[in-house]
Amino acid sequence: MASITLEDIGKIYPDGTRAVGQFDLEVKDGEFLVLVGPSGCGKSTVLRMIAGLEDITEGKLSIEDRVVNDVPPKDRDIAMVFQNYALYPHMSVRDNMAFGLKLRKMPKDEIKRRVQEAAEILEITEYLDRKPKALSGGQRQRVAMGRAIVREPKAFLMDEPLSNLDAKLRVQMRTELTRLHQRLGTTTVYVTHDQIEAMTLGNRVAVMRPVSGKRPYNLQQVAEPTELFNHPVNLFVAGFIGSPAMNMVYGVLSKEGDEMRISFAGHSLTVGQRAIDAHPGLEDHMGREIVVGIRPSAFEDARIADGPPDRILHVTTDVNELLGSESYVHFFVDSAPVITPDIEELLADSGQTVASLGDRTRFTARISPDVSVPNGSEVDLVVDTEKLHFFDPSSGAKIGVALRG
Repeated sequence: MASITLEDIGKIYPDGTRAVGQFDLEVKDGEFLVLVGPSGCGKSTVLRMIAGLEDITEGKLSIEDRVVNDVPPKDRDIAMVFQNYALYPHMSVRDNMAFGLKLRKMPKDEIKRRVQEAAEILEITEYLDRKPKALSGGQRQRVAMGRAIVREPKAFLMDEPLSNLDAKLRVQMRTELTRLHQRLGTTTVYVTHDQIEAMTLGNRVAVMRPVSGKRPYNLQQVAEPTELFNHPVNLFVAGFIGSPAMNMVYGVLSKEGDEMRISFAGHSLTVGQRAIDAHPGLEDHMGREIVVGIRPSAFEDARIADGPPDRILHVTTDVNELLGSESYVHFFVDSAPVITPDIEELLADSGQTVASLGDRTRFTARISPDVSVPNGSEVDLVVDTEKLHFFDPSSGAKIGVALRG
């Protein structure tokens, strides 16, 4: 096992395009760290620089205490698992797993031991003599992982290894990956665009976004999954982490006696003390427009949850999605959508304007399925205002948090 340290790492391609900028991250010895973000944010490029498959333009990369910027991939003692299984179709599972060890001239007895141990860990012993074409997608991915495990490397690097699997199998393989890491304890860096995958797998999660002229860095926040969900440092992290996504709307703070209130789109809620404590300096924003964030999970139907009148929204539903264990109630509030820098960039790229988004914002509430909420009906929703989030609309930063650069 080994720690991996990236110090001010940057990647600029020959045409001047910057893919990665000012990237600082330490992957702890034995940690399972996930790099997550939208397409084009540089997460696979970072992984490939760790592997030695991409040259590093700026900064320093160390594995343990050894700087490896100019060390060839074969000498870094890491193993990669890709989205594509890349198995040799004419070889058996046993030979696929052993192939890399044979190239290294390893003794036959040692190869046999490692292949057998890896097969037992991955529960593919009975498939060792089969060819890849006789295996399911999940079994092939296990073989690809087995090929990495037999290396007994200092670190595993995984680039979206589950994206080719169907939804049910992805859930199963996530559990198996967690169990595998608990058993082996090998340092792992895992790349995905799926935030649910990131939240369920990672000891810590590093949220990335594409670089731009105004923002020469990718890394937004590195934290444990619950910290990312409960305390996002900016609008990007808040909107990216969580499913369904956080509801966001423009609002104005006011003070009524000893209580702080937030007003938005004709509604007014008393702000819970925990939310105030989580946003140092919130009172300095009195009377100014800020962005209010409400997770779908902060709602519940007033018919089954107690709530004072100052913490209830009376809304008209649009669509109700009953999922069995929970229900998603969608409704609109009369307020223009929150326009983040990323949304502005997307609109510009697509030739749209802010006005094209309209003057209403869709909200989603996740409530108990035990109450009926017909489409188009009126309903009272209790809001847990202890869990409100507040952001500065100009910088996108969570109020009370100083953003980098």
